[in-house]
Amino acid sequence: MKKISEATTKTYGHYPEKILQFGEGNFLRGFADWMIDNANENGDYEGSIVICQPVELGLTDLINSQNGIYTLVMRGIEDGSPVEIVKKITSISRSFNPYEDYESLMALGRSTDLEVVISNTTEAGIVYQSGNKLSDAPPSSFPAKVTALLYERYKAFKGDPTKGILFLPVELIDKNGDQLKKIILQYATEWELEPDFITWIHQANKFTNTLVDRIVTGYPKDNIDYFEDKLGYKDDLLVTSELFNLWVIEGEKDWKSILPIHNNSAHVLWTTDATPYKTRKVRILNGAHTSTVLAAYLSGHETVLDLIKDPTFDDFLEKLISKEIIPTIELPVNELESFAFAVKDRFSNPYIHHKLLDISLNSCSKFNARCLPTLLDYNRITGELAEGLCFAFAAFIKFYQGSSTSGSYIGTRSDGTNYPIRDSEDVLAFFETVWSLKDMDTLANVVLSHKDFWSGKDLTEVPGLASKIAYYLNKLNTTTIKDILREMNLV
Repeated sequence: MKKISEATTKTYGHYPEKILQFGEGNFLRGFADWMIDNANENGDYEGSIVICQPVELGLTDLINSQNGIYTLVMRGIEDGSPVEIVKKITSISRSFNPYEDYESLMALGRSTDLEVVISNTTEAGIVYQSGNKLSDAPPSSFPAKVTALLYERYKAFKGDPTKGILFLPVELIDKNGDQLKKIILQYATEWELEPDFITWIHQANKFTNTLVDRIVTGYPKDNIDYFEDKLGYKDDLLVTSELFNLWVIEGEKDWKSILPIHNNSAHVLWTTDATPYKTRKVRILNGAHTSTVLAAYLSGHETVLDLIKDPTFDDFLEKLISKEIIPTIELPVNELESFAFAVKDRFSNPYIHHKLLDISLNSCSKFNARCLPTLLDYNRITGELAEGLCFAFAAFIKFYQGSSTSGSYIGTRSDGTNYPIRDSEDVLAFFETVWSLKDMDTLANVVLSHKDFWSGKDLTEVPGLASKIAYYLNKLNTTTIKDILREMNLV
């Protein structure tokens, strides 16, 4: 069977290398690189991507062996029907490993073509690491590499204010662009670089904060034979993803002309404030997950698809989002409803097998970040308790009922199935102790008053909340979850 590089003409890789990408993994190839390829295809852009491998071991050799070409297969549900879209991505010109070829990075700093830096070095990438020096080839941390790149560019163009770079980090940390800039400035000061360079960083360069949303499932090793038969070639970089995509970019709106990827099928939103969109994602997508998966698992389901196929849970999810979550978000209702509709389609995706137990990891901090703010805002706005979220809170506490066995903390479903409860040691120790209490009112008060879990808040101060949680805990000990959901006003 031919390789993809033998079966495909490279359409866009000859364009000027306008984009430097730190990161060669599945996510960027299934997200940003696809968007750039679309822009090239539509004639909105004429630029190629050069990839800098961010760590010593990576995919550079494999990418170059395929001439930078790979296949993206996007699969999901649209209007109730399964959809599969295949696209060859040919906008990557090359990849290099700076630990073997540092000069390639410095040469890009001196390039008149370079305009944009995209990065995904994981949330551990945008951090300060002591001991990095300008003379290192390369420095070990990602921000130190970027500082060296920018200094090379500053010197090459003698501080020309038109030679700054647009930065689009997608690492999953809050204010990712601001954090990257902060650490770059820290290195510039530590390395005693001239004040004019620091001024140039501020004035010539554009740092955006971004929010990304797409499930990229990566290389389909379990059914690669199906894809090779379908495509007629071998692709060791084949990547699969869902259909949904969203890139929210916080920055000056005129910056979008530098990288015009918003004029095609990609969902790219430029805004001066990404906060409402982050709230929308966290509360509707992530919050809906956290609010339903633990109860669904306790009731016998194994995957998100199982959950969504159950009419009782499907109704609960829909009404939880529409009646309790959406009213707490400050965006137009039609935008929120459209996003919620897409979330339901994403949960129904038959190509993505999200195990509920995988999603249950660290549910204590997840509930605090994703669900509790909605519950509290709903109470502040309406003066009432959000019934569905209160039930979800109780189901979370019930899920954490377990005991330590051979170094693991194990819970048991009503059908006798044992399951691992995975969280930090202090969280697990707390719940093992608290579940020795027999009275649910006492248990609820102890959990809700544990400020360390709830960002310093004593939740027993919310009128009626502790008694409502205790009510549902008692119901969970005596009634099936589906019967509880059916009895609730939401369903």
